[in-house]
Amino acid sequence: MDSEAHEKRPPILTSSKQDIAPHIANVSEMKHYLCGCCAAFNNIAITFPIQKVLFRQQLYGIKTRDAVLQLRRDGFRNLYRGILPPLMQKTTTLALMFGLYEDLSCLLRKHVSTPEFATCSLAAVLAGTTEAIFTPLERVQTLLQDHKHHDKFTNTYQAFKALKCHGIREYYRGLVPVLFRNGFSNVLFFSLRGPIKEYLPTATTHGAHLVNDFICGGLLGAMLGILFFPVNVVKTRMQSQIGGEFQSFPKVFQKIWLERDRKLTNLFRGAHLNYHRSLISWGIINATYEFLLKII
Repeated sequence: MDSEAHEKRPPILTSSKQDIAPHIANVSEMKHYLCGCCAAFNNIAITFPIQKVLFRQQLYGIKTRDAVLQLRRDGFRNLYRGILPPLMQKTTTLALMFGLYEDLSCLLRKHVSTPEFATCSLAAVLAGTTEAIFTPLERVQTLLQDHKHHDKFTNTYQAFKALKCHGIREYYRGLVPVLFRNGFSNVLFFSLRGPIKEYLPTATTHGAHLVNDFICGGLLGAMLGILFFPVNVVKTRMQSQIGGEFQSFPKVFQKIWLERDRKLTNLFRGAHLNYHRSLISWGIINATYEFLLKII
């Protein structure tokens, strides 16, 4: 009797655990990518109008008031014009930034015997380099936000189509400053995020953790935004061009430097707005990312 009962007993619980375990593992492996993607979406939806004002200042070297007046003349209908490329680009690149950094850090720790800082720095640079694959989305965003191209195309598809006749290289115009910015900003972000949070007051509630993560991300974003502002100015100028010569980073920088009377104040025009935008953006990104990590 006992022997027969034992033979007939179905291993339902064991089978269920075996079926569910791989799915739980897959979700765990992908959660850094998912959290990065959702954090980017949240950020872009909130800060896109500010980014558009900043873009006009970077491209034309105009004051904040003049950039805002340009957007007012364009009308509310065009306020969110060009949001699709940054939405696609940021959700993808931030998913890769956080996800690849975690995966590559673990992989390097297993196979490479180097100091922790070197391992994390290499993982950050590799993640930033991979992000640069999506430079065409950043390129199209630049074209759509430049009012000089409003009469040439009205949406993302048309902008991509306009670049097609110039070859694949045209989609990657401005790649050098993108690679430089992505690699080094990633290293600084992931290296300093932990130490900065340690200096903040100890959080004892979920709300306090959220505030600390916002402050930590915001301070880092603001610092990196100022540090790499001239790089983004050059990138914007390079990517606003369609066709023609592919000028080097130094040559474009020199041209902008001369146009702006060789003054740092003119080169950094719009930097104050970039500071506040980065403070808000990276505060939102870091707080959203860390919050989602805890609940997923």
